[in-house]
Amino acid sequence: MTTVSVSVETEPDLVAEYRPGASSVFASPRGTLLAEGTYFAVPPSGRPDGLADLDRRVRAVLGVAEAAGHPVRAVVGAVPFAPGGRDHLVVPMRLRRGAPPSAGQAMRAAGTVGILGLRPAPEPARYAEAVARAVRHIDAGAYTKVVLARSLRVDAPGFDPAPVVRALAAGEPSAYTFGIDAGGGRTLLGASPELLVSRRGRRVAAHPLAGSAPRSADPAEDARRAAALLRSAKDRHEHAVVVDAVAGALRPHCAELSVPAEPTLVRTSTMWHLGTVVAGTVADPGVSALALATALHPTPAVCGTPTAAARAAIGELEAFDRGLYTGMVGWVDAEGDGEWAVTIRCALADPAGLDLYAGAGIVAGSDPAAELAETSAKLGTMLAALGLAAESADVA
Repeated sequence: MTTVSVSVETEPDLVAEYRPGASSVFASPRGTLLAEGTYFAVPPSGRPDGLADLDRRVRAVLGVAEAAGHPVRAVVGAVPFAPGGRDHLVVPMRLRRGAPPSAGQAMRAAGTVGILGLRPAPEPARYAEAVARAVRHIDAGAYTKVVLARSLRVDAPGFDPAPVVRALAAGEPSAYTFGIDAGGGRTLLGASPELLVSRRGRRVAAHPLAGSAPRSADPAEDARRAAALLRSAKDRHEHAVVVDAVAGALRPHCAELSVPAEPTLVRTSTMWHLGTVVAGTVADPGVSALALATALHPTPAVCGTPTAAARAAIGELEAFDRGLYTGMVGWVDAEGDGEWAVTIRCALADPAGLDLYAGAGIVAGSDPAAELAETSAKLGTMLAALGLAAESADVA
């Protein structure tokens, strides 16, 4: 079947043309997609687990687009963390392809947002208490890892996501930057460092991250923190659990799969992470990037292990509904190619302000104070993009 999924030309800076409400943008080291308007939205699932028929629903919508002669044969959007949550995926009216972001290419957003208040959920002390409870559950054998998250409500009427998305793309050009229309005047925006999965032709890649440490402005201290993270038995174990889960989910779909024995350091502007690139060749070309993504989601990096027990613990210990946070964001076309990032380092904006999110992996031996500090550092990525870095102590 013939596909025409994007415009022919490659345009230089599509992030600058992103307009919340009228378009969605997804920028990665491979390139930028700007989706304009909505031709057809992927309908909700009738099942309790919407992931179970997500790939089928997307294929059906792409088939409708083909039958109607619509030139765009790709879906762009976001999928939630919870299996029963509502995904936001559309075939756009127009889909334009551009170059990857480059450092400094977009303007900064500092000092442009009027803030009326910051409200963490839960309060920092309660988050530390939840971590301590999780560690006790782990010691008792209830589960081996759980990812506990925090949210931060920023009261900012009239907030404009566009300059923040541009600033994130400029500040983190190696990340997966997105501004996705989530309906109802809401926008999902962020810059995720973690590739869930990509497929190009028959080549498949995933880049799981687990194990983190905050960066330091002092070069010597920053190098020390990176080296300590690479040596940390706790962080290496946490990372190995995630890599094993990712490889285990991909292996049934791949003719061959390469899994490096050692992690490498991944650097963002605020954090060090342990990362491993898992790459291979898909055995069946009919298995799309979205089908692979649903097989992987959620990884232990955003949920925990075992998955069912970790999900239950998240429902018990977290003080908010994750929604699209720790879901997946990206695109897939009618030929099965696509790119999906883990929805972290993100915010959900609405006309009254926005909610920021950050989480940490809790395992045996986790220190509540250290996990609180890690989530505060992660929240700092978005706070800095909003010009609020000086106020980050309010959430620590």
